Amino acid sequence: MIETIKKTLLAGLGATVITAERVEKAMGDLIEKGKLNAEEAKEVANKVVEQGKEEWESSREELASTMEKFLQEAKLVTREQLEAMGKRIDELEAKLADKQDD
Repeated sequence: MIETIKKTLLAGLGATVITAERVEKAMGDLIEKGKLNAEEAKEVANKVVEQGKEEWESSREELASTMEKFLQEAKLVTREQLEAMGKRIDELEAKLADKQDD
């Protein structure tokens, strides 16, 4: 039953992050309808919120990994590479200026 409730909540909320307030409201509705008692509702709410956090973190990590792969395959310059190039240009300009002074 807990899985059914969790799936219903997740489906109903779509891709949004499940907040404790939303879960508590949904559980309150189920308690009022007599489908859950308070202890069951609290247990389900805690599980749904915790799993929502875990799924959010997993999705975030997966998205970050996908974006990193995309950027590497796109052969775009990273901030670190750009900064290193800027530093190298500064060094070369300084050397050039020194040679011109001689």
